[in-house]
Amino acid sequence: MATSPLASSSVGTLDVNSLVSQLMSLERRPIDKLNTQITGYQTKISSFGTISGLVSSFQTALSSLNNSLQEFSATSSDTGIFSATAISTAAAGTYALEVTKLAQSQNLVAAGQASSNTAISDGTATTVTFDFGTISGGTLTAGSYSGATFTTNGSATRSITIDGTNNTLQGIRDAINAAKMGVTATIVNDGSATPYRLALTSNNSGVSNSLKISTTGGDGTLNTLLGYDPAGIQNLNQTVAAQNANFTVNGIAIDKTSNIVTDAIQGVTLTLSKITTTPAALTVAHNTSAVSTAGAGFVDAFNALASQLKSRSAFGNATAAGGALAGDGTVRLMLSQLRDIFTTAASGGTLTHLSQVGISFKSDGTLKLDSSKLNSAITGDFSDVTNLFSSATGFATRLDVWSTSILSSGGLIDTRTTSLNTSIKGYNDQISRLESRMTALQKLYTTQYSNLNMMLSNMNNTSTYLTQQFSKNTGA
Repeated sequence: MATSPLASSSVGTLDVNSLVSQLMSLERRPIDKLNTQITGYQTKISSFGTISGLVSSFQTALSSLNNSLQEFSATSSDTGIFSATAISTAAAGTYALEVTKLAQSQNLVAAGQASSNTAISDGTATTVTFDFGTISGGTLTAGSYSGATFTTNGSATRSITIDGTNNTLQGIRDAINAAKMGVTATIVNDGSATPYRLALTSNNSGVSNSLKISTTGGDGTLNTLLGYDPAGIQNLNQTVAAQNANFTVNGIAIDKTSNIVTDAIQGVTLTLSKITTTPAALTVAHNTSAVSTAGAGFVDAFNALASQLKSRSAFGNATAAGGALAGDGTVRLMLSQLRDIFTTAASGGTLTHLSQVGISFKSDGTLKLDSSKLNSAITGDFSDVTNLFSSATGFATRLDVWSTSILSSGGLIDTRTTSLNTSIKGYNDQISRLESRMTALQKLYTTQYSNLNMMLSNMNNTSTYLTQQFSKNTGA
């Protein structure tokens, strides 16, 4: 069988596949250059993505710094008596607090039962209705009122149904708790002959959250157990009366339904814990600790950004390769804009430059923080520090505007990455056209050199024939 010229490697013939492969490697050099260019542009886009993330982190740090300048701390002289927190609407000041009563919830206890899981009624459906309101007037003796009135607080009544499926003490407890209507039920064992007693506690403290309980339907047994009207029949015994918190702030008497008070002092939440014997002090002041922490975060975030801008735009030398954005005009412009912001003074206060509060540049273009100098400035004149950062000409304000501009659609990074993506698309279009040409060219080369190989093969065959004929004639 004759050897295919495409596979022949004998003397006088061509290795067509190898030859075409080498020729195509030469022809593909423009495509290789374009792919290299695309890879470089994709690296640039990735670098801008990293920088974008760092600008975003820097902007977050700026926001934290601005917010910290609005924060207040609230300090109690005796946290056993009360604790306090403050928000940005607070005002600096010192207050004297005296607590005479703590708010408490009403607690009611039913008559004891011999068993907690034995049926109490005949199972006929009974509706138990709970109302919340204020008990006024009358006298309280051994847990029962006489001559009192009950005024609902208007929060609407809540009801449960007790029937043959839940007419045990445990069933009643579970039904009340499952209804989540502002009452918590528990069973207490007092150790007597009929030890199991249902205890009901209003979930909300204050005199306006006392209970009235009525029943309808059923055989009347549940009414005997649970019926409670402070102005009438009381089958439950009150063990704890509802009570408001009574306290004074700088001598002003205040009455609240809860021990957590949010509206006595603007921007301050008080949590009362104990009655006082002597006044306790509350100090509301600017949160200098938060500002110090946020200032350090500002420096760290800027340094992370500045270091990447510098390293990614650096030119290479004999000992180090250049950055992916070496010589990039967008990065140069960003660095120039930052430099202008930091060298332009803030106005409107005695502090005009960051170095006055301990934030200064190092030789490598990053910032350093002198914490003691910052804390001294915060303690000395907080309003001037606030102006330095947060006023219309403040550094945090201007840097935030810069960050927003950089990250916005149509901003420097978006414009540059759009341009790079456009170039990549153009290169890919060129590659697609060149790839079509490569396919045709490879086919052409394969055909041409296959034909040439066939011709050489035929010539070799002819040469061999002639040589054999000459040898025969010479031998004769």
